[in-house]
Amino acid sequence: MLRLIFVVLLLALLSVTAISVNAGEFSVFRELDKQHPPGNIAVSATGRVFMSNHHFYGVDARIVELKQDGTIIDYPNRDFNQKLNPVLGVVVDEKGILWMLETATGHDRAGHLIGWDTLNNQLYKTIELTAAVLPVNSFLNDLAVDRDHEAIYISDPAGGDNAGLIVVDITTGNARRVLDSTVYTRPEDIDAVIDGKTLSIGEQPIRIGVDSITLDIHNEWVYFGALSGEKLYRVHTQYLLDAKISANMLRSKVEFYANKPISDGITIDNSGNIYVTDMTHNAVGYIDTDRQYHILYQDADKLSWADGFATTTDGKILVAVNKLHLSPAVNNQEDKSDGRYYIIQFDALAETTVGR
Repeated sequence: MLRLIFVVLLLALLSVTAISVNAGEFSVFRELDKQHPPGNIAVSATGRVFMSNHHFYGVDARIVELKQDGTIIDYPNRDFNQKLNPVLGVVVDEKGILWMLETATGHDRAGHLIGWDTLNNQLYKTIELTAAVLPVNSFLNDLAVDRDHEAIYISDPAGGDNAGLIVVDITTGNARRVLDSTVYTRPEDIDAVIDGKTLSIGEQPIRIGVDSITLDIHNEWVYFGALSGEKLYRVHTQYLLDAKISANMLRSKVEFYANKPISDGITIDNSGNIYVTDMTHNAVGYIDTDRQYHILYQDADKLSWADGFATTTDGKILVAVNKLHLSPAVNNQEDKSDGRYYIIQFDALAETTVGR
């Protein structure tokens, strides 16, 4: 009996030690203030870092660049920036194009995919996303860019029950809404409890549909899942790209991949480890290639609502931390945050490629 107690205590000690070691391995890449609450981040192959400001905090600038000297500038310039609707999803692809996902507003309910050439500092392409693929409560959230197939995959949690994915042809600008209102894209009936408080909007516990999305290094699998959900799914790009496939057939091609925590963002490394923001545990974790979830780091302040990821060329992963549960949008227009936000960096478990 004493031996059993000793073993249990030893295992507990080792577990605590492992957590404390992990907790010391991430670092603050950039601390941000009330003027720059981060939404998502994007890193170019040349090491430039771009970020969307989260409009839940009511700031003006949509997209900024975090310069190496510590300054933050409107990108690509102040005038262009001010003409944008709110932007969340941002990705720099392997061709140096910064893709900005502008959400739909106004009577025409049109959103836009805006590609800016960061190498030549000029507009690359604008693709309009119209009411044909956007419901009235559309909330364009995140995107994955596939230059092998000249396609972009977008997550739209919309109103929850009508959440879906959007597949965009970069060449033609054609867009299709897929997996709309399916079990794979709708939220699960699960509360998000952060620091002991159930996250609600308008007195109703949130139920947010498909949000997290990423694309594997071979551009073969799109991984996605609801924010209000504990399941991660995947579907092969060949089926998403097939404009002739029936809705029923496409649904049959979706695979349950792994269990996950309630999460706002995911990314992937070159070995297939999927990194997950873990909102309710103030953490980030990963799903290994055996499809098991593990917490990597926990911190009540530095990882308080980790949101979007970005991968670098040198084996680092950046993650935006915006304390969104304390923002005015979910607190009856009262800002309960301390005005301190972060870009956190840590070593990936394997090699990384930009654009994820």
